[in-house]
Order: sequence, then C-alpha cells, then structure tokens
Amino acid sequence: MSDKPKYYITTPIYYPSDNLHIGHSYCSTAADTMARFKRLTGHDVYFLTGTDEHGQKIERKAKDAGVTPQAYVDKIVAGIKDLWKLMDIDYSDFIRTTDERHMKGVQKIFKQLYDQDDIYLGQYEGWYCTPCEAFWTELQLKDGCCPDCGRPVERMREDAYFFRLSKYQDWLIQYIEDHPDFIQPNSRTAEMLNNFLRPGLQDLCVSRTSIKWGIPVDFMPNHTVYVWIDALSNYITALGYGTDHDELYQHYWPADLHLVGKEIVRFHTIIWPIMLHALGLPLPKQVFGHGWLVIDGGKMSKSKGNVVDPIRLCERYSSDAVRYFLMREMPFGSDGEFTNEALVKRINSDLANDLGNLVSRSVAMVEKYFGGAVPAPDAYTDLDNELIHEAEGLWEAVEADMNALNFSQALTRIWHLIGSCNRYIDQTTPWILAKNEADKPRLGTVLYVLCECARIVAVMISPVMPRTPERIFEQIGVTQPESKAWESTKKFGLLKPESRVHKGDALFPRIDVEKELELLEKEREAAKAAAAPAAEEKPEGVFTQRDLIAYDDFEKLQLVVAKVLACEKVPKADKLLQFRLKVGNTERTVLSGIAKYYAPETLIGKKVVLLSNLAPRKIRGIESCGMLLCAATADDTQLKLLTVDGDIPDGSAIS
Repeated sequence: MSDKPKYYITTPIYYPSDNLHIGHSYCSTAADTMARFKRLTGHDVYFLTGTDEHGQKIERKAKDAGVTPQAYVDKIVAGIKDLWKLMDIDYSDFIRTTDERHMKGVQKIFKQLYDQDDIYLGQYEGWYCTPCEAFWTELQLKDGCCPDCGRPVERMREDAYFFRLSKYQDWLIQYIEDHPDFIQPNSRTAEMLNNFLRPGLQDLCVSRTSIKWGIPVDFMPNHTVYVWIDALSNYITALGYGTDHDELYQHYWPADLHLVGKEIVRFHTIIWPIMLHALGLPLPKQVFGHGWLVIDGGKMSKSKGNVVDPIRLCERYSSDAVRYFLMREMPFGSDGEFTNEALVKRINSDLANDLGNLVSRSVAMVEKYFGGAVPAPDAYTDLDNELIHEAEGLWEAVEADMNALNFSQALTRIWHLIGSCNRYIDQTTPWILAKNEADKPRLGTVLYVLCECARIVAVMISPVMPRTPERIFEQIGVTQPESKAWESTKKFGLLKPESRVHKGDALFPRIDVEKELELLEKEREAAKAAAAPAAEEKPEGVFTQRDLIAYDDFEKLQLVVAKVLACEKVPKADKLLQFRLKVGNTERTVLSGIAKYYAPETLIGKKVVLLSNLAPRKIRGIESCGMLLCAATADDTQLKLLTVDGDIPDGSAIS
C-alpha cells in the first residue's frame, strides 16, 4: 500500500435500470471529480461505485423479458459501465451485489448480527398485491390499491428477521450531535434528527420469504436478505471485509466520504452507522447528501418523457463539456434545474468564448509574432503582477473549495482568472505592440504571462475536465510532468521559454444557440410523445380508481380570472404567444403554445382562466408565471382558450 494519505470515496450502488439519465451521472461525476482532485493533490485514492441488483422488481422484469435475473442485470450493468467509460468515470472498483465476494460478506455480517441478538425473528405485515407479488406499506398504496398495477391488495403476513434499530437510537443521536460534520449539508442533519431519530426508530425488516432473487440467509435458506443489509454492506465487502484478504479494508476503511442523493440520506446516516456500530466497526467520516438535477421542476422520469440522455449529450458536446456543466451550473448539495438552454449557453460562454478564446488567441499570437516559440518574459509591470498575483494565489482558494465539495465555487474562481486573462489581452493590445520592434520585449512578456496562466488553468480544471487539459498542454507546449502537477500551480513561471506551441482545433466550437435549441426541443417533444401511454378505451365519464384525485389535491389549484393587457408572438418560436395579464392589483407574464390557433391582437381585452400558483418556468429566456386553460379536440385540430363572460373582475377566484 502507498504511504500517501489515503482517501476512500464512494457513490451509492445504482439500481440497474435501462433508464439511466443525466441525473444518475451527476453523483458519479462529482465523485470522480473529487477522486481526481485528491489524486492530483497527492492522495492514495480508492473510488468505489457499483450496482444494487437484487429484489422482486428485477425478478419480475427479467421474467417479462424472458431471461434469468442474472442475464437481465448483466446486460444493463454492461451499459452502465459503458456510460461511465464515456463520461471518464475512473473508478477503482465496481461492486455488484451479485458478486460472490459480496454475497459471502453479507451472509457473514447477517450471521454476526444474529448471533449477538441484534437480529431477531418476527413477522412482517403489509398490504400484498398478488399479481405483482409485492408487499406495500399503507403510505405506498394509491387510493387503497397497488401503486404499480392499480389492483386491489390484501393484508398478509410473512415470517421475517428484524434488525434492532431502536436499540441504538440514543447512541446515534449523541454521535451525530458530537460529530457535526458527519452529515452534510447541515440541513440534512436537522432533517435526520428531527424527522426520524427523535420521534423514535422502529426495528428494520431485513429478510423476506416472499422474495427469492437475493442473498439467502445461510442458516435459514427460505429467507432472503432484504435490501439494506445487502445494499449498504457493499462499502466494506468490496474491500474484502470478513475475508482472509482484507488488506484493502484495513488500509482504506473508514471511508472518507459517502456521496449519496438526498433521497437516501436516511439509510446512509441512520441504518448504515447503526449497522457498523453493532458490528464494532468505525463509521465513515462524512455522508454528503446532494440535491437532485431536476427538469420542469421535478425529477426526471421515463414515464414523463423528460429524461435527458447523457450519452446523447456527450456525443454531441463532449464528455468534458457535460461534466463541466454538471459541476458548474448549480451548488453541489442543492437541487439544480437542467435546461437545454442553460447547457448550450454555458458551453458557448464559458468554454468556447472564455477558455477557448484565451488558448487560441495566445497560441496564435505566439505563432504569428515569435515563430511558435514561447518568448522569455522581460520585466513585469504592475498590470502583469496583478494578473500573476491572481494566478499564483488561486490554488489555495480552489483547494479549499474542492475539499468542501464546493465544485461550482472552485470553477467560478478559475473562470475569474480566465476572464482576467482575456481582459489583460484587451488592456495590453499585443497586436499594437507587434507593430514596433522596440516593443517586442514587452510583447514577449505579455504572451508569456498568457501562456503560463493557461497552463495553470489547465492543471486546475483537470479533475472536472480530464480530457481538455492535455489538449491545452499540447497547444502551449507543456511536456514536463512536473508542470502538470498540482504543486506547479503554486508558483508562477514554470512554463519553459522556447517551448513550441501548436495551434490545434478549437477546444470547444461555438454553437448556433437558436438552431441548437430548436433541434433539442424537437427531440424533447419526440421523447414526450414516445413516453405518452396509449389511451385506454373506456366509457366517457368513467374513471378508474387511479384516475381519481383527492379533494385536498384539487384545493391546491388556484384558478383565477385574468385580463389580457397585451399579447404578442415570441420571436423565433412558432408556437408561443407571450401574454401580459392583469390579475387584480398585479401583472404577470405567461407564455402559451397556442400561436397557431389565435392571432395575438384578437386576444387583447379578453378575460381568461389562469392557473396562478404553477411554479414559474423559464422558456426561451422568458419567465412564464402560470398557465392558461384551454380545451382541445382529441386530434388537436381545434383549440379554444377558456374565457369568462360577463363583468367578473380580473383577480376573482374560480371555484
């Protein structure tokens, strides 16, 4: 093992779905970015990811596909690994819960907990759906029926083993209070304490007899280990815990960082630490629950047709561009909205304009004015020293941000230096200096400063964008490994004069934003259409149990009368009309896709029905605050805007 400081980082093991989207890539990209940064800063890094492959859903899907569960997951896992390769996710190990090493480790863990009376035999009771062969809790039911198929359920019991979570509740509360950095961000700490721990823990069902696709309890083979002891144990079974070859476990455990989505923080900060404590093992140093990457204000879902395909994006814009967007666009830990517009504009602005222009202009001027050899700097001026000071002092703030998982802030700082460099070009006007031979030393200094700043930038972005730095190094003539190391960012002037520059292709070609967004919108609409289920034939006015909503849900809708003050077409958008509406004492802007049915001027003065409490949404750079109600024929050939007759004043509630 290395004598470097160790760093063990994990992602959750992913459910093997054929519907991987950009949201799944978010956590893995963050973990890979952190792993690369730690390697860059001299750590011995172990980065674990993998797949959680057991359970009744997998068994059912495999049966529907006419294959064994193992064959079903094998195919999907191969696709997941291909995606991680495409996105340059450089993991140390990929653990599968179907691996023999994992299964044996889980059986040993289960037996130890049973032998010390932390696991006991009881009965699991819940609502059972016979067609789906699935148990559901009261909260999971939809209108009293199975949430998967909508059929009636019946109350059933089965023998099951339970883990004594409640036994360790007080210990865990005290541990979390004594270790304020254990759960991050801090908001997650309050959530775990106030919503789950202090109200009281219930013992956890950890085996089932109705589920067969999983790890059998070796001393009671008709029981299958259920979910969390199986899934969570991967973090130590992957290291050889419980075997004669546990060198990795001895070296790397406890984990330095578990990165997980906020929806599974509870399992990683309550069940997992209690399991470890019961086993007599140290806890991970930190669990960080990041936010979701959402679209249209909600999680991505294939059934909604709002899934964003990371493979498509990487092939279209490059994996580095996608990784940069994911790490830059939103603070890590908070939810972030994914839009095509934000992605394309970020690529154009930050990557093509800022970074790309800095490198291409600097290299082009070295080629043009110095025959392709990086000039030696002459005396530095105050203007030079200001930029040098920013470049040379940047590493400390970036390192602090990265260690705190503030990826967006770290990139913002780096891009501030890039912006300073581009302004420096305008301030020093190299093209004017080149006209006078006497100014050539000054010109050489300017170009050296620019190339050296580009070198420092390339080193700093490498954890986020692993492919781009080598392209920059090649263009500015950096060949020495020591000039690509993190330590080299702490000292300005390591770029060797006379290094040969090589102007290459644009790092990130500019994108025609309007054309690109139109194309992406068409693809998105096609995905939505493909996801829309075929309409079921049923008598008009007849609803299934799943069609019905509760009265409380209806009461959440705030429908009001709004008066159209102005209406116009949105430029370069065939379907959109932009409305300015008066709603009582306020005005608001709303976009509606009804341009092919109405001339804008015919709508001015009408009173329309507005859904006023819909979350705002930015479309074509315009924030739309609400939705206008319309009625349309099934074939979409006719559409009418719902209007209000009479003297009902705008702002009036509709109920």
